[in-house]
Amino acid sequence: MPQTHNRLLTKSRFKLALDCPTKLYYTRKPEYENQQVGDTFLEALAQGGFQVEELARLHFPQGIAILGEDYNYEALAARTHKLLQQEEVVIFEAAFLHDGYFIRTDILVKKGKQIQLIEVKAKSVSSRGHNGFSVTGGWSAYLYDVAFQQYVIAQAHPDFQITPYLYLADKDAVATVDGLHQHFQLVSDTDLRTGVQVTPGLQITDLGASILAKIPVAEELQQIFTTNPSFEGMTFAETLAFFKKHYAEDIKLHTPIGKHCKGCEFYTEKPTATHRSGFHECWQEQLQLRVGEINKPKVYDVWNFRASKKLMEAGTFFMHQLTDADLKVKPEAGKISSTERKALQVEKTLAQDPEPYFEREGLRDAFAQFSWPLNCIDFETTAVAIPFVKGMHPYEQLVFQFSHHIIDEDGSVTHHTEYINTRIGAFPNFEFVRALKTALETNTGSIFRYHNHENTILNVIYNQLKTSDEPDREALMQFIQEISHSTRTAVDNWTGARDMIDLYKLVTDYYYDLQLGGSNSIKAVLPAVLNSSAYLRVKYSQPLERINVSSLNFAPQHRFIQEDEAGTVVSPYKNLPPLFDHWDAEQLDAAVTNIEGISDGGAALTAYGKLQFEAVTPEERREIENGLLRYCELDTLAMVMILEYFREVIKPLNR
Repeated sequence: MPQTHNRLLTKSRFKLALDCPTKLYYTRKPEYENQQVGDTFLEALAQGGFQVEELARLHFPQGIAILGEDYNYEALAARTHKLLQQEEVVIFEAAFLHDGYFIRTDILVKKGKQIQLIEVKAKSVSSRGHNGFSVTGGWSAYLYDVAFQQYVIAQAHPDFQITPYLYLADKDAVATVDGLHQHFQLVSDTDLRTGVQVTPGLQITDLGASILAKIPVAEELQQIFTTNPSFEGMTFAETLAFFKKHYAEDIKLHTPIGKHCKGCEFYTEKPTATHRSGFHECWQEQLQLRVGEINKPKVYDVWNFRASKKLMEAGTFFMHQLTDADLKVKPEAGKISSTERKALQVEKTLAQDPEPYFEREGLRDAFAQFSWPLNCIDFETTAVAIPFVKGMHPYEQLVFQFSHHIIDEDGSVTHHTEYINTRIGAFPNFEFVRALKTALETNTGSIFRYHNHENTILNVIYNQLKTSDEPDREALMQFIQEISHSTRTAVDNWTGARDMIDLYKLVTDYYYDLQLGGSNSIKAVLPAVLNSSAYLRVKYSQPLERINVSSLNFAPQHRFIQEDEAGTVVSPYKNLPPLFDHWDAEQLDAAVTNIEGISDGGAALTAYGKLQFEAVTPEERREIENGLLRYCELDTLAMVMILEYFREVIKPLNR
């Protein structure tokens, strides 16, 4: 690859600069290579971006794709220029090289001098309710991306009249055919490069009504060109020139450190000569501190601390710099208030105090309200851009699995019920809620969930039932109302007599442990609980058959607690077999953190997505389904363990 190519400001490099300009420097250096690069095939399987782009292209059957020679920028631009000599042409991956800038467009439609510049994204929009995008909000990166493309095309062809669009999944549209996704099979090669194999001979008429919306963004781009809100003090053209110069001449841009550093992809815990830490170098250069001082707990690590961004912008970077005025502690009787929890985290972190903190009286009062036996439930869901089933909207929730544990008052634990439906082309939501109804009607005890997801999903199914012709829809809707409460946007309002109790709230209201750091996810709470509770360590170090705990997926001889060389309990999640080669549940969750509508459960979402393709062998299908069953069972068993821990903690107060 000629060196000149490596000095261009490309579309992908501009995206890096939008996120953090310093990345332009680090991406040129192999010693700063991001060590967390994953399997793009599995990420694409979960995110759907490649598939949406291929779906969009089918709306332009006359389109010509410029493929191959990925890094021969002059050749790609020359091929594009030749096609543009035609009076009318549609080009996929049109390439433009001008004055040190290089871009490729998703779809470009030319009619005379009129150009439609179409950028395809898997993100969704409500076409009926759309009233413009904010150029400073969550859409900023997408809009700046299109602005860069329009700028380069306009510079290369000033005679063109360009109209820019975003082509997006339309939340108001409905799939009118089953198996839409089957026409866009994801394929990967040995280098983990991912592409889409479209069904040969596929026509747009085979796909039913469109689920995409073409949204004009000319007004938003004009605002960027005139005010450039993300880079105050420079015009848009000056910003591009600034990035181009620094990239071409290998000059580091010093992005001010702040909250955005938390997810730095160039962080290396133990830097070496070949794997250096860009994170530490940035902080050292700007703060003149040693590495040991930089490693001290940060302000952005404090749980749910919305003031962290402003504080860091003002020069407060570390927990030890925080004052009472910064934390603004406001106590609440009988529980740990949100501000008290932040202060607890800071206090225990700075003191390295391993003693768990409890509001025992409040926790005891909470337990007194529970009805035995206790039911713990967890759902696994997916929400994809291209629906698997006819009648569904893009990103509409589909729920395919639950696990259900029961804790009796005598302490016995039963993995009572589970449900899974991974059949290709099946719409499982109504069958799912029937199975859940049957499971939970076996007793009248309290029902526990972890956080809001299960309640949200039941509201989704409730609304789906309202417009369905299911013969038992009234009974199912009544059941949903009994065990849940309506969301803020719901038309119907209710709070059920057995409204699920949020175990997450019990954790945040009554318990804090140094091991949690700034996370209260169940995957953080479980190992903290297991390491703090002598009772649980003794119990779950033994085989299941000896401790009055039943399982539907683990052998009677299975032990959930294993310790590392230091005697620390290893999270049971880490001991689950990988769902895919070299990918455990934790890695899959991290890979899909930013998917629309998904906050957790990336492993299950990805596995289900793979099972919806017909190419999966029966053997692989069985293995993935077994992995899903173990994964979901552990989620509800984790809830059981947390409740057992809390019950043990408050026992002395009951004597």
